[in-house]
Amino acid sequence: MIGMLAVSKAGRDKDNTYVIVGQEGEYVYLADGRVRTVDRPKKKNRKHIQVIKKTQINKPEDGFKDLEIKRTIKAYQEGANV
Repeated sequence: MIGMLAVSKAGRDKDNTYVIVGQEGEYVYLADGRVRTVDRPKKKNRKHIQVIKKTQINKPEDGFKDLEIKRTIKAYQEGANV
């Protein structure tokens, strides 16, 4: 599940697109590369997100980069195949 895109279904950030950068039990950690960076991801309950299975970033050995996350989200929102 790590590296997949997800859309928030509930909360103040509803309809925002994120990349899942971590998971812990029933919670996932989300980053968008701008407001929610990899250094301070948003903790969100799994049932409050919708996973987008057609797009995924492979997790690099040195971790995710904010620039890569921003580009992936932008390409998805513009309708390009990533």
